[in-house]
Parts: sequence; C-alpha cells; structure tokens
Amino acid sequence: MTLLLGPPSSGKTTLLLALAGKLDKELKSSGKVTYNGHEFHEFVPERTSAYISQYDTHIGEMTVRETLAFSAKCQGVGSRYEMLAELSRREKDANIKPDPDIDIFMKASASKGQEANVVTDYTLKLLGLDICADTLVGDQMIRGISGGQKKRVTTGEMIVGPSKVLLMDEISTGLDSSTTFQIVKSLRQFLHILEGTAVISLLQPAPETYDLFDDIILLTDGKIVYQGPRENVLEFFEFMGFKCPERKGVADFLQEVTSKKDQEQYWMRRDEHYRFVTAKEFAESFQSFHVGKRLGDDLTTPYDKSSSHPAALTTEKYGLSKKDLLKACIEREILLMKRNSFVYYFKLTQLFVMAIMAMTVFLRSKMHRDTVENGGIYMGSLFFTVVMIMFNGMSEISLTIAKLPVFYKHRDFMFYPSWAYALPTWIVKIPISFIEVGLWTILTYYVIGLDPEFTRFIKQILLLLVVNQMSSALFRFIGSLGRDMIVANTFGSFALLIVFVLGGFILSRDDVKKWWLWGYWVSPMMYAMNGIAVNEFLGDKWNKPINDTTLGKTIITSRGFFAESYWYWIAVVASIGYVFLFNICFTLCLEYLDREYLFLYILVLELFITTMNM
Repeated sequence: MTLLLGPPSSGKTTLLLALAGKLDKELKSSGKVTYNGHEFHEFVPERTSAYISQYDTHIGEMTVRETLAFSAKCQGVGSRYEMLAELSRREKDANIKPDPDIDIFMKASASKGQEANVVTDYTLKLLGLDICADTLVGDQMIRGISGGQKKRVTTGEMIVGPSKVLLMDEISTGLDSSTTFQIVKSLRQFLHILEGTAVISLLQPAPETYDLFDDIILLTDGKIVYQGPRENVLEFFEFMGFKCPERKGVADFLQEVTSKKDQEQYWMRRDEHYRFVTAKEFAESFQSFHVGKRLGDDLTTPYDKSSSHPAALTTEKYGLSKKDLLKACIEREILLMKRNSFVYYFKLTQLFVMAIMAMTVFLRSKMHRDTVENGGIYMGSLFFTVVMIMFNGMSEISLTIAKLPVFYKHRDFMFYPSWAYALPTWIVKIPISFIEVGLWTILTYYVIGLDPEFTRFIKQILLLLVVNQMSSALFRFIGSLGRDMIVANTFGSFALLIVFVLGGFILSRDDVKKWWLWGYWVSPMMYAMNGIAVNEFLGDKWNKPINDTTLGKTIITSRGFFAESYWYWIAVVASIGYVFLFNICFTLCLEYLDREYLFLYILVLELFITTMNM
C-alpha cells in the first residue's frame, strides 16, 4: 500500500498513467516501466493493473449493482480459479480443513458464471454501497446517487476485477474522512491478503488514514522527493533540516515542506541561515539517504523473471471468450433500451402523428392515376415516406454520443473489443425498425391508395426496413465520428442535405451536373427512391398505355430513375450493403478514434463547406 502525495500540478496523475501504460502516445518519454522485470509489450498492462480515474464516468441509466456486475462480468475471474486449485492442493497436502464459510465464498468467487454476483455483493459491502445498490447512478439529467457514492462506484468498478495492481487517482474527492478511512482500510486488508499492490493518490488524508499505508511517494514539480517506508519519511526531512511539529499531521507537513510559501516554518537548524530547498535538491539528497541508497541498489539489480509466478501478469487481452463478451454487451444494450424506452415511444408517436398528416394530405379519394402529373403526386408521397423513415434514425446520434465516454473508458481497460459493443447496438434494434416501419406502412399504404397488391405492400415494408437500418447505421457512424453533439449534428445535417439533394427526387438525374454524378450514384436515398418507385409504378394500376410504353414507366423515367423491375432488388441489396458499410465504419471509429483529434474534423468540415460555397 503506497500513498502518493503532492501538491496540485506536481505530476501525480501523469505518474499513475505512466505506471499503467496509459500515457498519450503523442508524448515523448524516456526510461521504461517493468512489472516483475517484464516490459509492457510482454503482457497486457491494461488488465494487470487498473487505473482508477478521479473522474466519475458512468451510464446514468444503470443502477450501482448493474454497473459493478457488468464490470465484474467483463473482467472475468482472471487467475482466481488457478489460485483456488493451487490452494486446495496445498491444503490437502498439509491436511488442513478450511473454514466452511470462507471455502464457499472462495469457490463461488472463482466459479465462472457466478463470480459477478458474489464479487459484486462483496464489493458493494466493502465500499458501503449496499444501501444504494439498486439506485440509478444518475447524471446531469437523471437524479441518482450522491457524489461521494459515485466516487466509490468508480473505485468499485475496477476492484471487482482480478487486477493485481491498483493505481487510484484522488479517490477521496467528495468523500468525508471517515468514509475514506473505511475504504482505505478495506483495501489494505484486500491487498495484504491477496498480495496485491496499490498506489493511491489522496488529497490531504486524515492521520488515521495516513497510518494505514506501508510506503510513501512524495512528488513535487515532477520530482520524486521521497519514496520508501512510511516510518522513515520524517527521518529524511530531519536529515534535510526540517521537522514536523508534534501536533501537525504528517501528510499535511509533507505537502507543505516542499512549498516555497510554507517551508520556512519547519526549519529546525536555528544556528544556520535558512534558504529555500528546491524539489531538485530534495531529490538529489534523497539519493544519498539510506532509504534512497537501498532503493537505488534494488533498481540496479535486474529482477529475476523466472521467480515471477505465471499468474502474476495477465497475458490474455480480454477476460472472457468472444461469445460471453458479446452476450454481456447484448444484455446491457437490452437493459439500456428498456431504461430509454421513452425515446422509442416518442419516435413511434412522432411516426404516428406524421402518418396521420400524410394520410390526410395524400388522401386516396383525391388522387387519380390518369396523367404523369398525377403520378408526380404519388411520387411525392413515396418521397415523404422515405424521408420520414430516414429522419427517424437521427436520434441515434445523441444515443451514441451519450455512451461514448463510458465506452472509451471500457475500451481502454480491455473490458470488451469495439465490435462486441457495436454489434448489439445494431442487432438489438432491428425489432424496433420492424415496429416503426410496420406502423407507418400499415397506416399509410392503403389510405394513400398505393398499389393494392399485397406482395407490393410486403415489398415496400422490406425496402423501408433496410432503409431504416441504413439510416440508423449512418447516424451511429456520424455520432462516433463527430464525438460531440454540435459537431455530430452539423455532420448529420450536412449528410442529410447531400443525400436528399442527390437522392433523385429534388433533382432529376438529368439535371445533376456531370461532376456531381458520383454523388448521385453513392447517395443511399437514390437507391431507396428508385426501388420504392419501381415497386409502385410497375403495378397493374399504372399499366395504362402511353407512347409505346406504360404510364408507370413514363412517370419513373420522367424523374431520371430506372424503370426495370430488377431495380427494386438492386435497391434492397444496395441498402443492405450500406447497412454493413456504415456499421463497419462505426466499429472502426470506435476502435481507432480518440476525442483529442476532434478539432481536425471541424477543420476539414469548414474547409469542405468553404470549397462548396466557392
């Protein structure tokens, strides 16, 4: 148990990130970090160590128990099963009969499929979260647990896993000293029993909390002033000429003794003239102190890798099989859909209202099938249908962006691969698309007076279903690319504008300039409009002969569309292709993009818009 102390901006977070292997790849760094003599490329540091941030990033719609249980499920049991097998073997050799209660707990926590429940309940009790276990975590818009409880959830989310090293950054923020003491005391027992390692950064810990630690690291201005046993820290500063008053908390003294403002009051050599001792001088003097010398000798002796237990370092990238990770993500996605059910009810209500409007505007009794102009009105109703189905997927932008911070945290901790997160967001929502498309088509198809043949009714449902899926995938992709509501909505509006203008209805193919024809051919809406137009206007009701062809084909070609019946299936296949394309792009964005590069996309968008205006 190591306490990391230091004033603000001294480099505590940077040090913890370096130990966890999570420093920004753009930063230049020297030296290396090893675990039992092994460098980062020899094992998986994200799963061997757990960096616990000072920021509380959680999904507000999940309860405390659900948040911890999902974390425990994704991280798996690690080496607990092997550890238990080894322990049982040694107990048998030594003829030791374990305590029944402890034996049951150990077996339950190491059994696959049960470990999440047992370890979650134990962690809830350990952190004092059992009183709010079934309360929503909450966020800015959802009332949930208190700030102190949320801080404990952040800690619990990582300690439910099998990580051997805990790197905890300012875990006491928002907690009273009594709660901090209880958490640190529990962690001390947990770490000493399981022989783990923890470096914990605390802000002004109480004396009783300070006494729980084994070692101290004092950091100032990016320099390690002291690193070693807690019992020797005051001895070092007395060696440097500074003494802690009897009634002064040691932790407060350590943070003030390196400060230019407070250092002089602790000067003990009254016969010598005081001058400010810098962090660099402290760090250099520590090298000649007996603790520093011993530490230096230890570091110059290479660690014997053969003495490291095989289970000490994690070499598997994820804690569960691909199937189990996918199952866990699907279960969570279904849960979040239930918690966000208002969004889906609102979308259905919106579709219902707009369907009523479409039914009254394009009323069957007022629409005839005699001329090309009549066909233009029917084409308008089909365009309105496609627009409504596409617009209904725009809510995916906000739903995607709201969950991105939590996804990035889980991705960095190797909870699950990006595809395991992306796939459920697509697959689980397919039934919603069936309901939305079915509601719209059932309400409007026969009231508007489209071709009454039942097969064409079914074919329109099929086409609109894949269009709806394509739209949802497109907006998920835009959300993951923008990663900010303002930027993503700008991207989304711009994409819709291009798709609509080049969709074949607002501008006929014959009116599109040659240099923009590529946009016409890549527009998903062009395929949707061509497919739905062919499905309608090649029906029996539009077979009226006109100029060596039929009225229906004349209407289709007048808008620059293709009048062959196979274009319906081209539209379906193209839309399905776009569904896969946009979902693959969504997954790639999740895998490779970080929030830091957001300004590049803003710059590219501004340049593109400027070019278009020119």
